Amino acid sequence: MLHMPHQPLQVAAVPSQRTPAREDQAGPWHSEAVCRRDEAGLFFAPSKEPTAARLAREQAAKQVCAGCPVMVECREHALVQPEPYGVWGGLTAAERRVVLARRRRRDVELKAAAPTGRIAG
Repeated sequence: MLHMPHQPLQVAAVPSQRTPAREDQAGPWHSEAVCRRDEAGLFFAPSKEPTAARLAREQAAKQVCAGCPVMVECREHALVQPEPYGVWGGLTAAERRVVLARRRRRDVELKAAAPTGRIAG
């Protein structure tokens, strides 16, 4: 895509929806999400946001998440998708990357420890 020099380039964009297309059998988990009543800007960083402002915004978003009845479902959605931006399920994108790395390490360790099912002989 060509970028015209007279138009500013956006570094970080707020997704148009926080809700995934997937619905489970009991209905969409996101319909119960507390964040649906809040501004998306609380959960997604504006471009070139100063560090202090980002930390304060993320903390406020996490406080909203803490009282959410579907926080676990939201977090798992963000880990499975994976969502690259924003606060989902009380975790920032960086925190989700740490969780995913730990899960990958655990999976590798479990595979290495699992019996192969082969009989020596």
